[in-house]
Amino acid sequence: MSDTLLTDLHVRYIQNLGKNKDDLTYHMTAHLRMNAVYWGLTALCIMKHKDALDAEETIEYVMSCWDDEAGAHESPLLPQPPSPAHKATTQLQEKGAFGAHPGHDAHILSTLSAIQVLATHEALSRMNVPRAVDFILGLQQPSGVFAGDAFGETDTRFIYCAVSALSLLSALDRLDRARTVSYLASCRNFDGGFGRVAGSESHAAQVWVCTAALAILDRLDVVDVPTLGWWLAERQLPSGGLNGRPEKLEDVCYSYWVLSSMAILNKLTWIDSSALTRFILSAQDPEGGGIADRPGDMVDVFHTVFGVAGLSLLGYPGLDDLDPVYCMPASLIERMGLKRSWKALPRREA
Repeated sequence: MSDTLLTDLHVRYIQNLGKNKDDLTYHMTAHLRMNAVYWGLTALCIMKHKDALDAEETIEYVMSCWDDEAGAHESPLLPQPPSPAHKATTQLQEKGAFGAHPGHDAHILSTLSAIQVLATHEALSRMNVPRAVDFILGLQQPSGVFAGDAFGETDTRFIYCAVSALSLLSALDRLDRARTVSYLASCRNFDGGFGRVAGSESHAAQVWVCTAALAILDRLDVVDVPTLGWWLAERQLPSGGLNGRPEKLEDVCYSYWVLSSMAILNKLTWIDSSALTRFILSAQDPEGGGIADRPGDMVDVFHTVFGVAGLSLLGYPGLDDLDPVYCMPASLIERMGLKRSWKALPRREA
């Protein structure tokens, strides 16, 4: 077990991801490819190695995932255009978004990841912003929740994706804020947390998407800060790691989901930061790089980025600041004029 962050190994691990296209795992994870590009790039940015992946190659891959027919697949669960003629003449022209991999249908999850990658490389001008904005806005339901795509699944995750993406694209003024905030408020539970939909159990990942979305919308007044802060602090286990809900195992990814919400609420001092740091570092692979969900398990890029992100919020030395509202480099979000109120722990000296 290493007691330091193995930065060079993690950088090489990320650089090698996706190179072996003959590997079965490569094809089985195609539905997560765009997310993985964002996870890898963000981890590299936090570790101050943004240039470890070729920027133009990354941008070209993202643009190859553009779905020019996004929204063309109608569902009775989504608002319909007034007539078939309207659909034929305007819908294919007005909407566009990103799929997870070339040839995949557009989805709000992969669309946000694509926007985050392009924004990180200051390449948002390469995409058709108006069409993507129309795609996102077209997914909002009468209740205020958002669907992930034209087939209708709804979830508070998709609200965050919509709010974050519209903010990054300077189109937040087109969002129906009242309906959005009303739905988020309906998902708040007695313990201060938030669930996937109204009435569902509080979960740390859902807490973050709801809290971060409300932060972007300048509506943190909806959050019961003391109660939620207590619930988040209760996620720490004797191992030092955090779980996502009561009676579950610790997992490195919650180092981000929990800490980011606590940073937004200015409650990071409510947990044992030293114990959590040790837990994250113990989940590293000292031979091949990468971080796993917990010590001894297989690493993956998902837990790598959120482990490194957690360390950044904990003030681990040698890392760049991460904005816990957008999960993007803090310096970039500040340059874009999008910084909201949050507070990480002070950066420690090496």
